[in-house]
Amino acid sequence: MPKLQQKLTLFDLTMIAIGSTIGSGIFLTPSSIANALPSPFWILLVWIVGGLMALSGALTFAELGARIPGAGGVYVYLRDAYGGLAGFLYGWAYFLVVNTGGIAALSVAFATYFGYFVPLSPVGLKTVAIAGLIIVTIINVLGVKAGGVFSDVFTILKLAGIAGLIIVGLGWGSSETTDFAAPLGDLSNGLTSALAVAMVGVLWSYGGWQHASFLAGEAKEAKRAIPLAMIFGALAVTVIYVLTNVAYMFLLSPQQIGASSAVASDAIARILGPDGGKAIALAIFISTFGTAGIYTLSAPRIYYAMASDGVFFRKVAEVHPQFHTPAYAILFQTVWAVVLILFWGTFENLISYVVFTDWIFFALAAAIVFIFRRRSDESSYKTLGYPLTPLFFIATSVWFIVNTLVERPAQAWAGLGFLALGVPVYYFWEKNKKKR
Repeated sequence: MPKLQQKLTLFDLTMIAIGSTIGSGIFLTPSSIANALPSPFWILLVWIVGGLMALSGALTFAELGARIPGAGGVYVYLRDAYGGLAGFLYGWAYFLVVNTGGIAALSVAFATYFGYFVPLSPVGLKTVAIAGLIIVTIINVLGVKAGGVFSDVFTILKLAGIAGLIIVGLGWGSSETTDFAAPLGDLSNGLTSALAVAMVGVLWSYGGWQHASFLAGEAKEAKRAIPLAMIFGALAVTVIYVLTNVAYMFLLSPQQIGASSAVASDAIARILGPDGGKAIALAIFISTFGTAGIYTLSAPRIYYAMASDGVFFRKVAEVHPQFHTPAYAILFQTVWAVVLILFWGTFENLISYVVFTDWIFFALAAAIVFIFRRRSDESSYKTLGYPLTPLFFIATSVWFIVNTLVERPAQAWAGLGFLALGVPVYYFWEKNKKKR
C-alpha cells in the first residue's frame, strides 16, 4: 500500500512555518488595529504580545512535536492526550471553519490584489480566487516535494517584498511622521474591549507556525526538524511584524493607518508614487497566494490522520500510488473551500470565528505538555522556560477566548456551534468504525 514519503528538510519546514504565518494579516489588519488602539505604543505592544504568544506556543508545541512526530500534528497530540473526540473536533473545526475559512480568505485576498492589475467584477474576483486555488491544489497533489518547493519559492519572494517595504519605510520615511509618545486617549468601549478587537487581527496574523507539525509524517529527522522549524518560524515572523509596523508608522500616522483600506500600498505610494503601490500590490498577491498554497499542502494531513483512525471518509486515508500524497484529503478540502468562496461573508466576521475557534485548541494543546511530562520525562526536546512558557501561552489564550466571547458573541457562538455539530458526527463515525 502506498505510504507518505519523508522528503521535507528543516529548511522546507521552516519556510512552511514562516510562509503559512505571513499571509494577508500584516497587510489587511493594521487598519482595524489602529482604529481600536490609536496609539503607537499600544499598537506595537499588541504586536509584541502576539509575537510572545506565538513564540511561547512554538516552544511548547516543539516538545509535543518531538514526543509525537506523526502526520497530523496537533490532531495527534489532542487525540493521544484527551481521547478521540477532542482530536476529532480539532480536525472537524479545521476542515469546516479554520483552515478552509483561512484558504477562502486568502484566495479572495490574492484575487483582490490581482484585480489591482486586471480590473475584476465580483464574479471575476471569485473566479480568479477559485482558479488560483485549483492551481495550488494540483501542485500539492503532484508531490510533497513539489509543494515544499512551491512553499520555499513563494516564502522567499514574500520575504523579499516585505524587506523592501521595511527598507523604504525605515530608510526614506521619518520618525517624525508619528508621535510615538502620543497617549492612547479616550476609548468609547474601554481598553479591554479595544484590546480584544485588536488581538483578533494580531492573532489572525500570527497564526500558522503550527502548520509545520502537520507534515511530521513527511519530514526528514522529524523529532529534530519539527521543533526547530516552529521556533525559527515564530521568531522570524515576530521580528518581521514589529519592523513592518514601525515602517508603516514612519510613513503614515496611526490615524492615516486607521483610515486606509490598503495600508501597505498607501504607505509605499507616499515615497515611490503609483509604481510603488503596484509593487506592494504584487508583493501582497505573492504573499497571499503562497500562503493559500501552504495551507492546501499542510492541513490535509490532519484529515488523512483522522481517516486513518476511522473517524472520517475512508477514501481520505488513501495515499496516491504515483505521487505519494494524501490526494483525496487535499481535493476534499479544496471543494469545501470553493463552497466558502462562493458564499463569501465579510473578511472581518470570518476571521473572528476562525481565530476564536483556533485558539481554543491552541490552549488545550499547550496544556498537553503537562500531561506528557507526568507520563514520561523523556523527550529529545524540552520546552525552554517550562513551566512558565506554556503557562503564559495558556493564560493569554484563555484571556483572548473569554474576551472574544464577551466582545464578539455572535462570531464566538458561531464557532462554538460548529464545534457542537461535530459531536454527533464523531459518534456516527465511531459507530461505523465498530461495525467495520
